[in-house]
Amino acid sequence: MAAAVIDGKAFAQGLRGRVADAAARFQAETGRAPGLAVVLVGEDPASSVYVRSKGKACQEAGMTSIEHRLAETTTQAELIALVEALNADPNVDGILVQLPLPKQIDDKAVIAAIDPAKDVDGFHVVNAGRLAVGEDALVPCTPLGCLMLLKDQMGDLSGKDAVVIGRSNIVGKPMAQLLLGESCTVTIAHSRTKDLPAVVRRADIVVAAVGRPEMVKADWIKPGAVVIDVGINRIEAGESKTRLVGDVAYDEAAAIASAITPVPGGVGPMTIAVLLRNTVVAARARLGLGAEAGL
Repeated sequence: MAAAVIDGKAFAQGLRGRVADAAARFQAETGRAPGLAVVLVGEDPASSVYVRSKGKACQEAGMTSIEHRLAETTTQAELIALVEALNADPNVDGILVQLPLPKQIDDKAVIAAIDPAKDVDGFHVVNAGRLAVGEDALVPCTPLGCLMLLKDQMGDLSGKDAVVIGRSNIVGKPMAQLLLGESCTVTIAHSRTKDLPAVVRRADIVVAAVGRPEMVKADWIKPGAVVIDVGINRIEAGESKTRLVGDVAYDEAAAIASAITPVPGGVGPMTIAVLLRNTVVAARARLGLGAEAGL
């Protein structure tokens, strides 16, 4: 039996609708819309497209989008000064500095300068630490989106054996922490894991986030497992064409798994939807308004 397709695009649309409702209630309570400030340094084409899409998504959700586009030659001191000004701005609830940054700027120093209460990317060490010890935190958008899809598909995750392939600070590590928080038994696998296929094969939940096209094959998958493919890789498709694939060999894995995310249309749409969600959550928390149901 073919795996069920986990439709991240449809789930993200529903989440964005709930965020829009929450943003409207926030505005009714406070007299202003939640505000997200996005900072782009330089003219990286992919980053520029992503920033535009974030701005459009904010507007569609009834939120205020504040864009700062800085020159490629911007210094670290100049960027941190802007971040500190945004920290102090009462109309800014979330701050996102688009990565990667030019080589003269230390990413870690910039992230450390962001007020943890406005760190809607969830990259600040304070938020990472809170997540690790099970306290409320702003969580990185992609892994939180993955968790939402898993819970929607599987319900209670307690006791499930989960393998996360990849140990990045952006996806792998926070994904593992989130799964631990759901009482899963979690293994973080990576490039030096011995007999990686055997490790993955025991998992009820597989989250692939390594950036290697179609690395995870069908014989790595336990029959009936749920597979979340975070990878987005562009590969040659003949005659100077390319196509997008994930980290999982989709067609063959879909014959073994019980459910799987496609690429595109799986995890990808969740990232911006969760970013909007994080901004509303941050806005309410900063003003002591309490959590919103459904977010």
